[in-house]
Amino acid sequence: MSQNQVQTSLSRCIVVLSLYLLLLFVVVFIALTLGSESVSIGQACRDLIDSNYSSIDARILFNQRLPRIVMALIAGGSLALIGVVFQTILHNQLADPYTLGLAGSSSAGAVLALSIPSLSGISLVGFGAVQIFSLFGAGLSAMFIYRLARRSGAMSVNTLLLAGVVIGIISSALVMLIRYLSSPHLLVSMDRWIMGGLDINRLSEILPLLPLILPGLGVLFCQAVSLNHIVFGEELAAGLGVSVSSVQKWCFFGGSVTTAAIVSQTGPIAFVGLIVPHIVKKVNGTDHRLLLPVCFLAGGAFLILCDTLARTIAAPAEMPVGIITAAIGGVFFITLLVSRR
Repeated sequence: MSQNQVQTSLSRCIVVLSLYLLLLFVVVFIALTLGSESVSIGQACRDLIDSNYSSIDARILFNQRLPRIVMALIAGGSLALIGVVFQTILHNQLADPYTLGLAGSSSAGAVLALSIPSLSGISLVGFGAVQIFSLFGAGLSAMFIYRLARRSGAMSVNTLLLAGVVIGIISSALVMLIRYLSSPHLLVSMDRWIMGGLDINRLSEILPLLPLILPGLGVLFCQAVSLNHIVFGEELAAGLGVSVSSVQKWCFFGGSVTTAAIVSQTGPIAFVGLIVPHIVKKVNGTDHRLLLPVCFLAGGAFLILCDTLARTIAAPAEMPVGIITAAIGGVFFITLLVSRR
């Protein structure tokens, strides 16, 4: 593939982005209307205009479904975007936000907080104890992995991947140890958190995450042109004046901060950063100027659909969305392996 093949015209970008925005709009409409209780969007909007916030339709739509949809859009879009960036800088099609052990260390921090009930009353700038410990665990592992990968000066991709795998294994062992030492009545909340979920009841719960997520995503979007060069090889990118080590550093920290913020709220939701980039790259090519925003929109739509399925498949009970994404991810990669054979 030549470098000219990844150059995308402005008109094509507009058309493609418009189609994905339309897809996202349709998915959001479906998610708003489906659930264990049927609601009328028109009636809910009329109640909102009339300041009738206590109506059943308005409460279900604006206090339950809409916050979950917004969180699913942010989480799914961010994880898919980080996945495609990590796959590019690591030259590994199986890389995703969880490959580097960030979700595992974040889970270990959250489980530690859940094992100490006296921490439940702690709050800092909108973050609860579980979120604070989750962010701390992910941040600690990110710094350790980065320092280990840069031990010889330039960032070593192989060391980065291996360090992430090791951190993931150690974090899993720590989670098992904490669960073994914890009281039995705490295990349910731990297991529920580890499964991943979008238990958001108010839009205000998302606001504390934005100062972490928005700068992280901004850093990744700013590297789109450089990623277009790196995808053809680090030597070629360096010859074109790209500071490969700098791009890797900024992408790693931007992705790490965003992943930590998302996992601290939703728990680990696997496979979004693997499934969506594979499909989008196959359909839309590898021009990161288009690929990054498209991955965000497609990832958000994918997770919204998965959450809608989790809310309705066992209604009135609610299934953790992490189970749905893991099941779809397993089937997807088995199909991928069979087709490539």
